[in-house]
Amino acid sequence: MPLQATILGAALGESLTLHSSLCRREAGAFQRAIQGSNEVVVACTQETRLFGEIGSNTEAAVAPVKFVNIRETGGWGRDAARAMPKLAALLAAAHLPDPDPVPTVTYQSGGRLLIIGPLEAAESAARLVGDVLAVTLFAQGGAGSQERRYPVLGGTIASLRGWLGAFELKWSPDNPIDPDLCTRCNACIAACPEGAIGLDYQVDRGKCASHRACVKACAVAGAIDFERDSRALSEPFDLVLDLRPAPAFRQHALPQGYFHLPLASKAPGLGEQGLATLLKLRDLVGEFEKPKFFSYQPKLCAHSRNETIGCNACIDICSAEAIASDKSRQQIKVTANLCVGCGACTTVCPSGALSYAYPPATAQGLKFKTLLATYLHAGGTAPVLLLHSQERGAALVQEVGRAAQLGVAQGIPANVIPVAVWHTASLGLDVWLTAIAMGASQVAVLATSEEAPQYLDALGEQMAVGEALLNGLGYQGTHFTLIRAAGLADLDQELRLLVARRQQMPALPGRFAIAPGKRGALEMALDHLVEQAPQRPAVIDLPAAGSPFGTIEVDRDKCTLCLSCVSACPANALQDNPLQPQLRFIEKNCVQCGLCASTCPEKAIALKPRLLLARERKEARVLNEAQPYACVRCGKPFGTVKAIEAMLGRLAGHSMFQGAAIERLKMCADCRVIDMYSADNELKITDV
Repeated sequence: MPLQATILGAALGESLTLHSSLCRREAGAFQRAIQGSNEVVVACTQETRLFGEIGSNTEAAVAPVKFVNIRETGGWGRDAARAMPKLAALLAAAHLPDPDPVPTVTYQSGGRLLIIGPLEAAESAARLVGDVLAVTLFAQGGAGSQERRYPVLGGTIASLRGWLGAFELKWSPDNPIDPDLCTRCNACIAACPEGAIGLDYQVDRGKCASHRACVKACAVAGAIDFERDSRALSEPFDLVLDLRPAPAFRQHALPQGYFHLPLASKAPGLGEQGLATLLKLRDLVGEFEKPKFFSYQPKLCAHSRNETIGCNACIDICSAEAIASDKSRQQIKVTANLCVGCGACTTVCPSGALSYAYPPATAQGLKFKTLLATYLHAGGTAPVLLLHSQERGAALVQEVGRAAQLGVAQGIPANVIPVAVWHTASLGLDVWLTAIAMGASQVAVLATSEEAPQYLDALGEQMAVGEALLNGLGYQGTHFTLIRAAGLADLDQELRLLVARRQQMPALPGRFAIAPGKRGALEMALDHLVEQAPQRPAVIDLPAAGSPFGTIEVDRDKCTLCLSCVSACPANALQDNPLQPQLRFIEKNCVQCGLCASTCPEKAIALKPRLLLARERKEARVLNEAQPYACVRCGKPFGTVKAIEAMLGRLAGHSMFQGAAIERLKMCADCRVIDMYSADNELKITDV
């Protein structure tokens, strides 16, 4: 890798000294650096552990140390000679401060482990963890050992819910033989004339003829009782190891503390994966913390108003089933202990009520701004941001780099800047458009086997909206790409196809800071992109799925101006006029949540995704207005002609609204009261 310290130093604004063996014969330079007060960035991750040991053994080592990989990500490959701007960008980003700490979610595990599966396999697993965990077995058939070392449950599982430290098992003990009391003496098997009891110590009710010879044979142990109460029982556990073919949880992201390890039919042993799982279980005793990955602002939420459901985007996409509708509070409820931090809910949230907190969008925006500004300042052109996960995605990127060093792959192109994120689904259109506005030619998202299918669908929808926006503004080419790579060869090929494309970008990169709110970030990015746009049409049509912008169309023949849509709108896009019957609309505020359409009793509202570039987008415009209805008694307007006439038409045949009663519907609220108390023929409660 032909590193040029002078060029890198000029791009970073500091004096750099090149070290080729810092972890070996030049370790003294590292020791001297960490004895100062300035932060130290080591451009190598291979010997992180060794550097940590050197630091712990160095007196007066006070400088904070960060590590960044510039070898596999850009230094190795066919484009290594042109990778200096990218290396400068990666080093500059490594100097950024860590995001502010966020609230945490706590788990308490006492080590109570439930193992579900065939008794023999469950006992084998229990023997490997029983010295540190309190094991309970739930037998699912099979013959166990004669030695009874662990409590054994049996019956039919009704449900298993919870997370690390808070699982609850509900089951019905519907088998006459209590597996925990059974001594495996096999006396019942020998005594049963029908052969209804097997070595799994389960009674086949179809064969049993109720001779009860088994009960007599088991009189000493008392393990067989055909009259046992089979009502549902429950018991708490901290950890669950499930050896059954199908998991107890159907969602893509399993709860923390639950491990599904289906036994292979040909080799029913635990295998290498099973041993690794048991090692994880042994460590899950004590108190654990994780970040609270999200923040929620109920006032912005478009999920529900007036007991009407509008937006379900976050509920539908959550792969951990951590989000549910809270009907009593007219909002959503997020179970933080189930959340795995994918951030997909924040990506699809149209209003920004759910936002990603670890790290926040502002921190990601600063990182992108630093990467792109440094890359362009160092002489780089057409930068591409490659977003990948910190686990499988990072491993695949490094694998491509190592393969390039061996000559079996081309490596990461010089203008492709890999960026590790907690989860690829945590960033969406607001951050992507900000990156394009700041000078990126493309944003590519690397998807591996980690992502749930619904995540990829949502990312594709967001990319389609972003592409429609940019192409509508005259920025030609493909700017957003979802790369699905199963292995090294796939990614290496996709990267070559990626850099072969040509895109049109803003002539002047933006230097603004990303706004903390999703809508604010989108507006700032769009303002810059529109200002630099090659063309500015009045309207850009957008795909229906995933669009955060749009208008609504009102059928004036159906609309009665009841204004129920105004009270339902969470973004203040729909407004009334206190001076006259009008329905007004500010298109900039609309998040296309659909609550207005769901709420409208006349079904007179339809959504239309688009981006209006005219000045009217930010101004209130009238969607419908009507002639006011004047009170027949005092003349004061109190409704619309259409609404009052519609009400009179519907109630004209009702027995309660005849004569004077129907006339009162034509009066304002004050006059109705006056008319009721002044009428001579009105029946009053005092008369009864």
